[in-house]
Amino acid sequence: MPVYKAPVSDTLFLLTDVFDFQRYSNLPRFADAPIDVVEAVLTEGGKFAEEVLQPLNLSGDKEGCERRSDGSVVTPTGFKQAYKAYVDGGWVGLAGATEYGGQGLPHFLSVALSEYTIAANQAFAMYPGLTNGATAALMVHADDAIKARYLPKMTTGEWTGTMNLTEPHCGTDLGLIKTRATRNEDGSFAISGQKIFISAGDHDLADNIIHLVLARIEGAPAGVKGISLFVAPKVLVNDDGSLGAPNTLGCGSIEHKMGIHGNATCVMNYDGAKGWLVGEENRGLNAMFVMMNGARLGVAVQGVAQSEVAYQNAAAYAKDRLQGRSLSGAKAPEKSADPIIVHPDVRRMLLEIRSFNEAARALMLWVALSEDEALESPDTAARQAADDRIGLLTPVIKGVFTDVGFANCVKAQQVLGGHGYIAEWGMEQFVRDARIAMIYEGANGIQALDLVGRKLPKDGGRAITAFFGEVSGFLNENKEDAALAPYLAPVKTALGQLQQATMWLMQNGMKNPDNAGAASTDYMHLFGLVALGFMWARIAKAVLARQAAGTSNEALDSKLWLARFFNARMLPEGGAHLQRIASGAETLMALSAAAF
Repeated sequence: MPVYKAPVSDTLFLLTDVFDFQRYSNLPRFADAPIDVVEAVLTEGGKFAEEVLQPLNLSGDKEGCERRSDGSVVTPTGFKQAYKAYVDGGWVGLAGATEYGGQGLPHFLSVALSEYTIAANQAFAMYPGLTNGATAALMVHADDAIKARYLPKMTTGEWTGTMNLTEPHCGTDLGLIKTRATRNEDGSFAISGQKIFISAGDHDLADNIIHLVLARIEGAPAGVKGISLFVAPKVLVNDDGSLGAPNTLGCGSIEHKMGIHGNATCVMNYDGAKGWLVGEENRGLNAMFVMMNGARLGVAVQGVAQSEVAYQNAAAYAKDRLQGRSLSGAKAPEKSADPIIVHPDVRRMLLEIRSFNEAARALMLWVALSEDEALESPDTAARQAADDRIGLLTPVIKGVFTDVGFANCVKAQQVLGGHGYIAEWGMEQFVRDARIAMIYEGANGIQALDLVGRKLPKDGGRAITAFFGEVSGFLNENKEDAALAPYLAPVKTALGQLQQATMWLMQNGMKNPDNAGAASTDYMHLFGLVALGFMWARIAKAVLARQAAGTSNEALDSKLWLARFFNARMLPEGGAHLQRIASGAETLMALSAAAF
């Protein structure tokens, strides 16, 4: 049976020592979140993940969700009770607005907790995760009447939320949407059409599900300029807040899919369902992007979380499994064989996973703290800088974290050998569950195109220039620190490669757009390597400071070796990415379609 331990101490070290948690104390939400409160929240949240959610992961995967003959959907055994406990514990509304029943704590705390819940049970964690995203979109774009009707119970998790974008003929290209909205005399709209791949589209966890639906008002312009956003509840809500009649929408079927079986991925049918406009007509994508961008960050966390739980189980197995003898002589002569942790190639796989996990967790928290800063900093320039950082890094962490997270689950499965292929050990579930994160909320190829085509040139390159400045500034500020030098030099090299790649794109992307498309995925991964290397440099500096103060320990000291491993074994991949980028599009585009 798989196991999981929430990495609370590592999260706290990053907050206190790497990111100087006190520097955020001027933000309003942090007034109620001193570090002792943060520690208490993460500790209790970690226990909930370990003790309540993780034991349901394997069984939930085996049982899956069921659509009954009356159209209702039932989640796996134990999910409903666990969800009630999650809501009762206030976990859904941790960072929710206090005026709607949330606790009003900083956003980063919700992100940190989500790593634990996703690692313990990704399928379960998607229900409250999607609800938080839908709540955020309504907070920004809905009018006061819609907010008053839906947000109090969505914020606390008593009701859940979804987003309905994809249609059978329409995925990434939302301009092809056919779902239509017809005006009703009472100011509402009648929504008709079909949506597919709708996560948490129906279930038995909550009394109501609030769907955010993209549709085209009759007579609206073609393409993305004619798309509007609507809120359509599963059950209509009376003026006094009580539940009324069922809406004319429902789950037509549950998708049979590779993983996340405990989450109901539904085909949703809308048959004149009542919906209300959110935001302005024909500007639905603007409103939905609040949820989509939040969801992309949430999916990035899924990549880290699955990689972490896979690592924990693979490392435990490697220390226990006896096979063969060490190449340099028996390490456990009293036993029939040595544990496989002695073999260099097993260590290679484990260290590749762990050196990613710890740097990715740091990068994830940096982005999450930036969200708090962008929302609440009293300094206009700081808000702008944080917002730029989030926009630039969102496609990077979504694409890189989920690509690498899946690859790491496969590596962890390899460590287990034949047992990794057997369901009862849980590793093959991690592989299956992790795979979807590379696809949904914008396939990773789209993330790479977004980075190269939109984020780099945005505002005259302001965000990428600032990122280069932050990394270069750190390197320059610490260049006289001899102890830190071995951790900085490889990052400086990788940064130079990223700068070369950026210049190549500027010179060749406009000349031939296929050059930009051909380079995009390699550029995204090169960017990811530099960002992760930057995190390792900052982590190394924090550990060295602890050592100098005499407050380090074995767990912290080991991070220096992880940083060295990452710099020696992972960062050099940047050179290969740069070479591929500079090769251009010719070899990709030369063959005719018929030749494939």
